[in-house]
Amino acid sequence: MLIPPKARPGDRVAVLSPAFAAPAAGPEVHEQAMRRLEEATGLIPVEYPTTRQLDAPPEARAADVNAALADPGIRAILATIGGDDQILVTPHLDPALAQADPKPFLGFSDNTNILNWLWMNGVAAFHGGSTQLHLGAGPGIDDIHLRALKAALLDGGEIELFEPGESEDFGHRWDAPEALTEFGGRAPTEPWVWAGSSQRVEGRTWGGSLEVIGELAHADRLPAVEDLEGAILLLETCEELPNADWVRRWVRALGERGYLAVVAGVLVARPVVSNFEFDPSSVERVALRAAQRDAVIGEVTRYNPDAVVCVGVPFGHTKPQWILPYGGTVTLNGTARTVTAQY
Repeated sequence: MLIPPKARPGDRVAVLSPAFAAPAAGPEVHEQAMRRLEEATGLIPVEYPTTRQLDAPPEARAADVNAALADPGIRAILATIGGDDQILVTPHLDPALAQADPKPFLGFSDNTNILNWLWMNGVAAFHGGSTQLHLGAGPGIDDIHLRALKAALLDGGEIELFEPGESEDFGHRWDAPEALTEFGGRAPTEPWVWAGSSQRVEGRTWGGSLEVIGELAHADRLPAVEDLEGAILLLETCEELPNADWVRRWVRALGERGYLAVVAGVLVARPVVSNFEFDPSSVERVALRAAQRDAVIGEVTRYNPDAVVCVGVPFGHTKPQWILPYGGTVTLNGTARTVTAQY
């Protein structure tokens, strides 16, 4: 696996919309994100033709990704947000460009398509980061996100992940003035839940959005089972709020494919269980998260009782969000109950 070198303050980084063009829907939030990115990291954001173009054709979005990969002056690529059709973009990407000059790519959700494409072509990346959601929205950048962002882009090193103690499923609508100055409704979080073996396991990561993994399976774009031997599987769900039964079926399918039997550990994100249209009570939210937790643990332990499983870590669609290595190394210690990431 090729590990991209880090950028340095003053370097230029591409800010792309390879799925949905969030900057077009929330330009003020996007502008604030660009200012904060430069202030927090010293990196210079560079936009491309489709960064702010709604409904850009997949070929045009892919052309921007290829252009960023080909430009030696661009030292990292950040996605503005996810979407729902990036599976149409990756067939137009050039793996030779990514391999010739590896550079960190940050994204999650629908960006699981590009993350998986990079992984399949031997290039590591980072699961997490959305300039629109995590840099532009709210009164500032969350501490854990900024730590991981700097580690992924600039500093490298090892970080033991920790629970920030509060979380939100969604923020304000981008056209509301509050989107620039306030977080969404935040609530205390539950402790992470550990299951399976109590051993210490270390492996390179693969996975992402369960919804996208399902699409990739249908398109026959998933890794071979043997390539995931000893890996740490990352699993998360999106703002479409799949219920526990759907999550169980998706994870069971990974078991039938042979993935669960060969991985060393499974790291599961704290799921979002509310959105603008569905806002259950705090008691109901806890129950919905517990149902997904139990569904995942039940299926993983069915296929691999020796895997180390940790559920509830704040990555994926929750906020605050840890950015995690994708193809890089994560360590799960079932005895000490710690999660450590190598950036």
